[in-house]
Amino acid sequence: MSKAIYPGSFDPVTYGHIDIIRRAAKIFDELTVSVLNNKVKTPLFSVDERVKMLQEVCKDIPNVKIDSFSGLLADYASECGTDVIIRGLRAITDFEYELQMAQTNHKIAEHVDTVFLTTSLEYAYLSSTTVKEVASFGKDVTQFVPPCVAEKIYEKYR
Repeated sequence: MSKAIYPGSFDPVTYGHIDIIRRAAKIFDELTVSVLNNKVKTPLFSVDERVKMLQEVCKDIPNVKIDSFSGLLADYASECGTDVIIRGLRAITDFEYELQMAQTNHKIAEHVDTVFLTTSLEYAYLSSTTVKEVASFGKDVTQFVPPCVAEKIYEKYR
């Protein structure tokens, strides 16, 4: 059985993330989408809120499970018995950072490899940061995130 992890902040989950999730779920028998509890960042949503949003938007993809973790991704992958990490790339600037992280993860856990999926062109510009900024000015974000996620964002900015 092939297994992979797609880690991220998902603060909030966007259509770009969902695109990567759906495509990775077609490649692997089991995909774990895991929310990073990053103590360095101050997220808009708690880890639990992000997990619940991901569960909602992924409920129709049977081989996807949602989890959360803190600490090093390479260690988490080892704990999960997973050898593959999925990362999405929007632009060359993403690649430089992601390549460094992939190499570091492989150095920590030699059995762990990273597979890069390029984001579909329609989402190449999209980031969670952009979504939060647009929402903070009271603008419509439903073109960037599913309606259930948009509602949660609007609640935060009310």
